[in-house]
Amino acid sequence: MSDYDFTIIDFDEKESQDTGADLPEEEKQEVQEVVTAEETDDEKEEEYEKVCFICRRPESKAGKMIELPNNITVCQDCMQKSFDAMNNAPIDFSKMMGNMPGIQFLNLSDLENTVPKRQKIKKKKQTEEKKVKKLTLKDIPAPHKIKAQLDDYVVGQEYAKKAMSVAVYNHYKRVLSDNADHIEIEKSNMLMIGPTGSGKTYLVKTLAKLLDVPLAITDATSLTEAGYIGDDIESVVSKLLAAADNDVERAEQGIIFVDEIDKIAKKRNSSQRDVSGESVQQGMLKLLEGSEVEVPVGANSKNAMVPLTTVNTKNILFICGGAFPDLEGIIKERLTNKASMGFNAELKDKYDNDKDLLSKVTVEDLRTFGMIPEFIGRLPIIFTLKGLDKDMLVQILKEPKNAILKQYQKLLALDEVKLDFDEGALEAIAEKAMEKDTGARALRAIIEEFMLDIMYEIPKDDNIGEVTITRAYIEGTGGPLIQLRGQSVPLLS
Repeated sequence: MSDYDFTIIDFDEKESQDTGADLPEEEKQEVQEVVTAEETDDEKEEEYEKVCFICRRPESKAGKMIELPNNITVCQDCMQKSFDAMNNAPIDFSKMMGNMPGIQFLNLSDLENTVPKRQKIKKKKQTEEKKVKKLTLKDIPAPHKIKAQLDDYVVGQEYAKKAMSVAVYNHYKRVLSDNADHIEIEKSNMLMIGPTGSGKTYLVKTLAKLLDVPLAITDATSLTEAGYIGDDIESVVSKLLAAADNDVERAEQGIIFVDEIDKIAKKRNSSQRDVSGESVQQGMLKLLEGSEVEVPVGANSKNAMVPLTTVNTKNILFICGGAFPDLEGIIKERLTNKASMGFNAELKDKYDNDKDLLSKVTVEDLRTFGMIPEFIGRLPIIFTLKGLDKDMLVQILKEPKNAILKQYQKLLALDEVKLDFDEGALEAIAEKAMEKDTGARALRAIIEEFMLDIMYEIPKDDNIGEVTITRAYIEGTGGPLIQLRGQSVPLLS
C-alpha cells in the first residue's frame, strides 16, 4: 500500500466491532460479563462515602472532598492546614526537590487504596420528606358531616358526638380565620365526663383521624409539679410535637387529649404536700389558656443535651376526659337536699337507679369534687357520656366499621373460613360484659376467651368451611356449629 492509498471505514461496521457484534456467542457472553462486572463495581463504589485521607472523616461530616490523583481524597480543612503549614515552615521545598534529582518528594501512587473498604462508611439513605397538607377553611367538614363520620365508628352517645362536632368545627374556624375586625374568638376546650369504657378516648382518636391533625394522648396521673419525680406539665406539648414529626407549625394546630383528668383533683383531708393534684391544675392553666412553652425536641424531659423549641399553645385544642367515680354521689346529694317535707317531698332513693345522673352535673359539683374554679373556667364545653346498656353493647359488637366481630371474621377469612355469631351469642356476650362493669373494654376480653380454642383448632383441619358461635357455647352448655367444605344444610320442603 502506497502513501496515496486510503481506506474507507464503515462506521456501523466499526461500531459493531467495538461492541463485539461479530464475535461468537461465547465471546459475546464474556464481554457482557466483563461490562456488567465493571458496572457492579461502580455501583458498589457509589454506596460508600468519600473519606479524608488525613483525618479519616467521611464526606457527610467533613464536607465536600478534594480529589487528588490515584483516588485520594482530602477534606478542605486538612488541605488548608497543609498549605498553611507549608507556607509558615522555614524549609524551601523547591531547593529540596532540586537537590534530589530522580527522587520524587511525594509519590501519590503509593498512597492509593490505603483506606480499606472495611473502614469506609456507607452512605445513609435519604428519607423522603412527607408532604404535609396545610389545613384550610375548605378542608374543615361541617358539624353534621363530622358527626356522620363519628357515627360510623362510635355507637350511641348522640349528645356527646354533636357537642364535640360543633366545638371542633368552631375551634378550627377560629384558628384559620383572620382578626381583621379585632374580634377574638375564645378557645373551645372540652371536658368529657363518662364511665370507663364508654368511648371517651375512642371518640378523640376517631376525630383526629378524620381531621388528619396531630394528636397526643397523655395520662394526667403521671403529671407532677415541677421539680418532683414524674412528667412535667410541658411534656404534654412535647408529645404533640413528636406526633407532628417536630413540625412546630403543624403541632400548633393539633389536639391534646388529657385522660384521667379526675386524678388531679384536690385531695380531701390531706395533710402532706399534694404534688400531683391542685398544683398540676394550676400549672396547666397557662397551657389551656394559651402561652409560649419551651419544650425539648425528641425527648420528654429537659436537659442540656437536647435542643429546645418554642411552641405556642394558643391554637391547640385541649380535650380533657375522666370517669369522676364519686361525682354521682355528689350530684345525688345536691339533688336530694332540695327535697322538702310534706306530700310533694322527693324520696331519698329517687336517684339511686338513675342511669343519666351524670348528665345533671354542674360546675358546682365539679368544684365539690376537687377541681379548682380557674381550671373549670378554661374548659367551657362540658358534656357527659352515658353508660353502656345491653343493646348498645350488642351494637358495638357488630355495627361499627371497626367492630370486634368484623376483626375476627377477617382473621378467619385469611384461613378461608367463614365465621358467624347468632343473636343469642351476641346477647350472651353483652350480658357477661355488663357483669364486669368495665364498658366496651370487657367485650374484647370475653370474645378472646371463647375464640381461643376455635382459632387454635381450625388451622389443623383444612376441611372446615364455616363456624357459627351459639349462645350455648358462650354459656358453656354446648359447642359451636362447624360445617365442612362442600356440605350444605338441605332446605325443608
